[in-house]
Amino acid sequence: MPKMKMPEVLENEYMDVAGPQAGRGHLVRLELSPRKVRAVLNGVSVADSRRVALLHETGHLPVYYFPKDDVRMDMLTRTEHSSHCPFKGDATYWSIEVPDRVAENAVWGYENPISDASELSNYVAFYWSKLDSWFEEDDEVFVHARDPYTRVDVLHSSRHVRVVLSGETVADTIRPRLLFETGLPTRYYLPRADVRMELLQPTATSSRCPYKGIASYYSAEVSGQTHEDIAWTYDAPIPECPKIESLVCFFNEKVDELWVDDKRQERPDTHWA
Repeated sequence: MPKMKMPEVLENEYMDVAGPQAGRGHLVRLELSPRKVRAVLNGVSVADSRRVALLHETGHLPVYYFPKDDVRMDMLTRTEHSSHCPFKGDATYWSIEVPDRVAENAVWGYENPISDASELSNYVAFYWSKLDSWFEEDDEVFVHARDPYTRVDVLHSSRHVRVVLSGETVADTIRPRLLFETGLPTRYYLPRADVRMELLQPTATSSRCPYKGIASYYSAEVSGQTHEDIAWTYDAPIPECPKIESLVCFFNEKVDELWVDDKRQERPDTHWA
């Protein structure tokens, strides 16, 4: 792997700070990111860096670690809170204080990490949800840092997709768009003209995805039964994912039946099930 000229941060483009030797194949990898990343609280950029590192750890979402020189450490107040990780060491915590706002224990760092993770001493990380907004370059990012090893592909298809709720077909199409996202079941996005939209009612629920944008939800009233937040749509997906705009997708995990090319699909086992 080629080296990068950033000796004060990391010597190599990536390194395993704890590998299989740490026990049960647990991997902790710190990898330089080419993206400029900014974290904002109450209008103040408390971290702004062109040399962040992305920490990949078994069983966890990726986390941005910022060099301390690129963080407004003058706005951080050390607290008494602490935690321990067997693969990184003891973590110290700070609260962020900006005009009119305090985010308690929003920042952590390993000032004296275990020897295998010594490079972490140069960094601090932020709880994503305790900041108001995050930006990669000048695009806002939601929920968590984007994983460069996650793909989202949307493909036009002529498969026959049919969705059944309470014994009734609520969607039937031969022109779906199939969304393939790393680690998740295939999602079938359907044209509204092929969905019985009269059975769907918009709800107040919304969710955010770092790879697709902001989704709004529908419940379905079918044969006297209510299926809460059974489907969703992206009316304005991020520019990288335009093919799903205004299409409707039903939860594979929650519908009574999902048929693809006349074959009933098994319900996937996910945290939405």
